[in-house]
Amino acid sequence: MSLLPGIVALIVLAAPAHAEDGDVPYWASISADIAYMRVGPSNTYRIDWVYKRRNLPVKVVRREGPWRFVVDPDGTKGWIRDLLLSRERMAIVTGGGLAEMHARGSTGSPLLWRLEPGVIGKLGECESGWCEFNVDGHKGFAPQERLWGSAEP
Repeated sequence: MSLLPGIVALIVLAAPAHAEDGDVPYWASISADIAYMRVGPSNTYRIDWVYKRRNLPVKVVRREGPWRFVVDPDGTKGWIRDLLLSRERMAIVTGGGLAEMHARGSTGSPLLWRLEPGVIGKLGECESGWCEFNVDGHKGFAPQERLWGSAEP
């Protein structure tokens, strides 16, 4: 009897665990209407924060089974269940005052809208300090330094 099929099966089963370990950090967004952040990676840990803002971007910095250790735009850290997160890339406007959204990635292009800090939108490609940004169908380009969630994780 050959041991080769058993060894191949063990290698195949072990591969996803290594892929998960190398998969952080990455950007995610809250995909539920209500998401609980806990102080540890289990339902038995106390709830530290309740999120009621769908699409809020978070940075996933660690994985433990179905739990993700995340950092939110304010720097709050804790554990959220993976089922409450999406890999869809979102960003939130930060900083003081209004951020300008232009038709193209330059200040010389037509101004489309002014965005208040806290506005969340779908993030597109970023290039030369500008990012494609879609806020409920209002599409344009926003300065990358004003969008939390636009940098490399």
